[in-house]
Amino acid sequence: MPDTQTYTEATEQPWIEPVPMSHMSIEVGHFYLNDILGDARHLKSEFRRMAPLVAAFVESARVRFGTDARVSTCYLLDDYFQPDTDAAEALGALLAAADEAGLVIDYLARESGCWQSSAFVDGVPLGEPIPVAEMVAARIVAEPAPPDTGSRPPTAESGWLCNGRRSSDREPAQAMRGRTFRPPEEFGRREHSIFLDVQLWSTHVTDQGTVTRWSCPFLAAVWHLLRLGMLRYHGASVVDPYPWQPDDPWPRRWHDVPPVVRLNPEAAPFAAYHTLSMLPKRYIAIEHSVRVILDHLDLDDDVVSQIIARGAAEAAPTAVPRKVSERLSHLLLDGS
Repeated sequence: MPDTQTYTEATEQPWIEPVPMSHMSIEVGHFYLNDILGDARHLKSEFRRMAPLVAAFVESARVRFGTDARVSTCYLLDDYFQPDTDAAEALGALLAAADEAGLVIDYLARESGCWQSSAFVDGVPLGEPIPVAEMVAARIVAEPAPPDTGSRPPTAESGWLCNGRRSSDREPAQAMRGRTFRPPEEFGRREHSIFLDVQLWSTHVTDQGTVTRWSCPFLAAVWHLLRLGMLRYHGASVVDPYPWQPDDPWPRRWHDVPPVVRLNPEAAPFAAYHTLSMLPKRYIAIEHSVRVILDHLDLDDDVVSQIIARGAAEAAPTAVPRKVSERLSHLLLDGS
């Protein structure tokens, strides 16, 4: 008989840390930090109208994923753009309003954690931070728009990403020829285009050198990837929710707050197969941008396959689309 034994290197199959998964992650609104530190009555009012909506979506998840469906709630704080605010004051006001409204927030996250993430032990950050935003930016694959004249720099240099072909209004005319305007064109359009050009980052020269400033749409895209459990760093999970004790005082500096905090010890896992974001209508442009960004990412296929397999192995098998933007859903709210 022929020898059917084979030899493989131990490192041939990359190690991918599995993360605990819920069926649904619900983001319960979003306020600017100035709003949180301002009118407490407005916060309570908004959370009061969200509480029954969250309950309805939890019940809907049980219909969709089975009676044992795991659902967690989360809230993202925009400390990246307002780093000088008092973290303890903002967190105290936010959680007091949610508690009075009867809204349970399982996890708190910092937007700066979508830029860099650090492991926390005993409330102290350890080791070098993980460059989360840079890691995601390196996976962007912009669609070429043939014929490409090379007149515009690629996304990796410009920091701009679009969902089609840009217009010709700023392209110089060739010598001895006139210029005919060509309008922007969306790739994959049906009859008419909805063209979107998103700025992912900007750069600024400072005394410390060139600094990258990440845009809100790009950090929001990273936020969705974290909630979907899609990011790994050398095979390990990028964030591990830090269990916050009820009697622990909140730090005054945002840097001293872990990237993701678990408030509810009984909470279902932070990451989930699907996300629902309950947001004010003013975020519709950002969430449109998020979908464009996610559709241009070359995500780790081993991670994608692992999560699809995890969903299929659930007691009530859960279909997980391979296209990550298909796992997002939104409820856009009036006001706030």
